[in-house]
Amino acid sequence: MSIPQSGGGPIEHEGQLAEFLEAGCKPKDSWRIGTEHEKFGYCRDMLKPLPYEGTCSVKAMLEGLRDGFGWQPVAESGRLIGLHKGGANISLEPGGQLELSGAPLETIHATCDEVNEHLREVQGVADRIGAGFIGLGAAPVWRHEDMPMMPKGRYRLMTPYMEKVGTHGTQMMYRTCTVQVNLDFASEADMVKKFRVALALQPVATALFASSPFFEGRPTGWKSWRARIWRDLDASRTGMLPFVFEDGMGFQRYVDYALDVPMYFVYRDGKYIDALGMSFRDFLRGELPALPGEKPTLSDWADHLTTIFPEARIKQYMEMRGADGGPWRRLCALPALWVGIMYDETALDAAWDLVKGWSAETRDAWREAAAREALAGMVGGLAMRDLAAEVLTIAEAGLKARARPGLGGLVPDERHFLNILKDAVESGLTLADELLGKYHGEWGGDLSRIYGEYSY
Repeated sequence: MSIPQSGGGPIEHEGQLAEFLEAGCKPKDSWRIGTEHEKFGYCRDMLKPLPYEGTCSVKAMLEGLRDGFGWQPVAESGRLIGLHKGGANISLEPGGQLELSGAPLETIHATCDEVNEHLREVQGVADRIGAGFIGLGAAPVWRHEDMPMMPKGRYRLMTPYMEKVGTHGTQMMYRTCTVQVNLDFASEADMVKKFRVALALQPVATALFASSPFFEGRPTGWKSWRARIWRDLDASRTGMLPFVFEDGMGFQRYVDYALDVPMYFVYRDGKYIDALGMSFRDFLRGELPALPGEKPTLSDWADHLTTIFPEARIKQYMEMRGADGGPWRRLCALPALWVGIMYDETALDAAWDLVKGWSAETRDAWREAAAREALAGMVGGLAMRDLAAEVLTIAEAGLKARARPGLGGLVPDERHFLNILKDAVESGLTLADELLGKYHGEWGGDLSRIYGEYSY
């Protein structure tokens, strides 16, 4: 989850909220790629999640990265809770999941190099302290009582609130991981088209990256339990946002939606102030019960936008949020999928042609089918496997048209990053299917074997 935002001055009129979003518009030659991924850390001797403190711990990981690789510390109330270096951040999810939020980079070659360097650094520290890391969409064995809580005020507020507004909120916070990519838009019209394509095709990403068929030690009947969790979390701030497909969609329409999402907190002087369930509209009038008489800043608005969790969302860029976390190679495949679709106009038009006739009910049906069956899902007589094949063809053409070479020109473009997804479509098998096959086969139902075979 996001770190506190900064740098925004007072909000003097409501129009500044849309202007804040619009300020993210960039010319095409300034578009960048930001890849984020989360992973579960555990102590190898007990196969239990990393506590915050101790010899084998989250704090020891952060200190090792800080001392050994030049990362700069981020502290809250005097406790180390993150790192930053060169436009990238390392932060902690509520249950100690370690997240890399990568720098905005020009090519998938560069963002994949960044991921590879980060994982090598993590592995070096982890080996020394007796830790391991695994990339999956949901913790396959651990229960809620096994999970530590990281020392971040945001999480102390969110945890009890999540238990009130949905049935799966704390599962999401403490026992899931994702990989996502953040992309730019050129204008309001470009944002709207990309937002619509992103939401409509997010289930394809969910299907292709499904890696969470287990929870609390057994199969769940869903190939992406992480995606299932998001279906019953907090309806006010999640979902497929049908209004994005309606006439009149633009920055102001998203502002109207965001203003109706209840607040979590206000960040002041290094502390999180409880504003759970309160209204940002009241805050604009100086009537927020948590801070009577005080009006918000643009930093408060930026913070509020980080507490909204639809399948795709906008801030001053667009976030693709539908994929399970996964192994090393898949972390580079997700940006390849979305960059191929979004950063070439012909590809974006082809993707929109594919989905523009879908109803809200069809989009929701694809979302459920992806979570439950991954590539084996079907909606209205169309198989997810066939839909994914069309989407990958579009993405591949977009990457070819981008023609961004790598390895000093030895690799002509970025298409090879899609190969692992093309293999999945060809076989019809996702990582979730592979894991289920091993669970019912050679593992004999022993899920502890997942750590040895699938850790980084």
